[in-house]
Amino acid sequence: LEAPLSSSKEQEKKRKKMSSGSKAGSTAGSEACASCAPPSLPSVGAASVLAMSQANAQQAQGGEVEVQRNTSVSSVKVDVSKEKASVLAHAHPLDPLRPEEISAAVQAVRLAFGKDRPASNSISFIECMLEEPHPKDIPMLPLEGEQRPPKPPPLARHARIITYDRDTNMTSEWLVALSVRQAGKGTRTKGFEGRIVSQELLKDVQPALDAWEYEEAERVVKQNKEFQEAMLRRGIKDMSLVMADPWCVGYFKEDDGPARRLCRALCFVRSPGGPMTGDGPDAELCDNGFARPIEGLIVRVDLQKMQVVSVVDKELIAIPEADPLRNYVDRKGRVVEDVHPLIPPLTPIRIDQPKGPSFRVEGYHVSWDKWSFRVGFTPKEGLVLHAVSLFDPDKNRMRPVARRLSIAEMVVPYADPNDPHYLKNAFDAGEDGLGKNAHSLELNCDCLGLIHYFDAYLTGFMGDLIKIPNAVCMHEEDYGLLWKHKDWRSGHTASKRSRRLVVSFLCTIANYEYGFFWYFYRDGTIQHETKLTGILSTGVLPTGATPKYGTLLDGRNLYAPYHQHIFVARMHMAVDSDGLSGNHVAEVNVKMESKGAHNPHHNTFVAEETVLRSELMARRPYNFDTQRHWQVRADHAKNRSNGHTSFRLVTGPNTPLYSRTEAMYLRRAGFARNHLWVTPFNPSEKFPGGDYPNQNPREGDGLPFWTQQDRSLEDQGIVLWYCFGMTRQVRLEDWPVSPCEGVSFTLQPDGFFDRNPCVGPVNADAPPATAAAAAAAAAPGPAAAVPVAAAAAAHVEGEEELRAKL
Repeated sequence: LEAPLSSSKEQEKKRKKMSSGSKAGSTAGSEACASCAPPSLPSVGAASVLAMSQANAQQAQGGEVEVQRNTSVSSVKVDVSKEKASVLAHAHPLDPLRPEEISAAVQAVRLAFGKDRPASNSISFIECMLEEPHPKDIPMLPLEGEQRPPKPPPLARHARIITYDRDTNMTSEWLVALSVRQAGKGTRTKGFEGRIVSQELLKDVQPALDAWEYEEAERVVKQNKEFQEAMLRRGIKDMSLVMADPWCVGYFKEDDGPARRLCRALCFVRSPGGPMTGDGPDAELCDNGFARPIEGLIVRVDLQKMQVVSVVDKELIAIPEADPLRNYVDRKGRVVEDVHPLIPPLTPIRIDQPKGPSFRVEGYHVSWDKWSFRVGFTPKEGLVLHAVSLFDPDKNRMRPVARRLSIAEMVVPYADPNDPHYLKNAFDAGEDGLGKNAHSLELNCDCLGLIHYFDAYLTGFMGDLIKIPNAVCMHEEDYGLLWKHKDWRSGHTASKRSRRLVVSFLCTIANYEYGFFWYFYRDGTIQHETKLTGILSTGVLPTGATPKYGTLLDGRNLYAPYHQHIFVARMHMAVDSDGLSGNHVAEVNVKMESKGAHNPHHNTFVAEETVLRSELMARRPYNFDTQRHWQVRADHAKNRSNGHTSFRLVTGPNTPLYSRTEAMYLRRAGFARNHLWVTPFNPSEKFPGGDYPNQNPREGDGLPFWTQQDRSLEDQGIVLWYCFGMTRQVRLEDWPVSPCEGVSFTLQPDGFFDRNPCVGPVNADAPPATAAAAAAAAAPGPAAAVPVAAAAAAHVEGEEELRAKL
């Protein structure tokens, strides 16, 4: 399933340019990655060039894909070795779909589609993902007297596929049952079988766009005669220099509705003689075209028919001259450093773990320190974390924290009221797919240290199998001081170093890069950070004008509009519960007390707690003045102070929404009106703007509609939807490529433990940990307690020796 694209020179050239060539697994070293010298210009859908057609797969593997008809159902069988079939048959129910499962599911849908329309080849595949089992089938709470929850029973695996029919402009959802076919007479191999369970035809929706459509849309725009004439009026003859970036049209008027599958092309032009991707014969121009936007031109493309609908040349606006500071690589496409006698060069940093990493990986299960979780990946969300639990050595058992954590949606509204900028409000998850546009990560550029990578497998627009090598990176980082105290009387000092486990992925959506990082800390804290980099989406000002809604970049007429990035974290919590009941949410605000006898020194302040009992009550903004935070509390678990065990959602830097409530994009992005939403768990409520935000004419899909029911939040499975983001008042330092800027939030244990969980077993009266107890807790849970205690003892002994020397 990893055959080359094809033998054609053009596709082979694309494959070499975009594929990272890195390997999955644990990797360490200090060599520079291939992208440093030379890098390729980021582009939408880079992963798509890794796609492989089913015909190529069949030819490359000697016809292993076997399609069979069943008289009662549509089914397909994909042969694999007995050993591999055994592994796949025993996959955990939450493991992402394997390549063989994707192939079987896609072929089953092809077969069912072809029954009624055997001559048609119009079906396109938008997404193929695991249909996750209901949480009731995946235990998270240990049984009485046990350290770990019981293993889930064998569950049937299903794939959910979204297709788009280019003939009829219709979208369908398919549920495909996957099973292992046993080897029989005449065959020595086992295989996977896909069987159609259901098909639902959806009306008045448009699914997410695909990289294949982007590439084709740019091609048809540049070949259109009206567009070429508009370029000639602007002095542009060489169409190879033109960039036509397809953007979803959103929904601003009835003509934008889902009756047609549309995109709008934002156009730019590169400067000839700029940087190349290398110095070989296949080198391509990688000049920063965003330095020369083409405005006054409205281009719309019908993606169903793949033809230009309209080219409206409204105004002849002068294209900015080539900015001498526009590029971020040298003429051979290499990243370079400043060279100056007063700037000493940086020396290499090497991360060394001579005994190997502290984490353990079994398939998609990860254990590190006290933490245990499973890694997942979807086309829309990218990285997903399942079954997040902590081992509590005081209680000698795993304790659940969350069932599922992900970034479920985002929206990027722009502040300029002029065309085309007011139309920019990208839903990068729902309209494009964060996972579909993920990078193949590389050592020493994206990740540093001893790395474990997870590959991702998706389906392409034509049903091709896409492998994204190294889509998810996992490594450890030293994080400075964990805790410290010096007794000033005796001079005794005790301290521990902090360390965190980092799980991350990156993606490119048009001009922007996003990095999504989940951090696990030794004190039980989980932090999420989203990092933004890439290139600004630019515009043109009249020469000499002062920008009101953005920042002038070149001192003449190139500018970048102000804009906001709003992300939504979906967190299905399970604090000391099964995630289906047993939790509630409280809001905490810090307030100063009033004057009076109760406050004689005028210094008192209190933390006021309010239980959010229903959904409408839980539509909440953040309040910096009161240091507002929210607690997810366990109804039936108490700490030693008789309080509810809980986890606290602590906001990091955040921003209010600056658009007026009448803004058209808020019809689809109603979730951005509040920083916090809370819902009782419902498996059908997955995305805050609804399942299909692209060209969606309906107002309030998703969270605004769901929470209008005002369901109870008491003794429930709780889902937190936290909106966080930043307002980009663009700086000159953000050009030509923006330094990484991050926005984050944390989940902190709050009364979850009875003490600082990082102190260790210091109580002399406590029974010593035994090797048997440590071994029992080690697999598949976190690291054993005995090595930790031994390391602590060694640390103390080393400190005493050092004191003697001093």
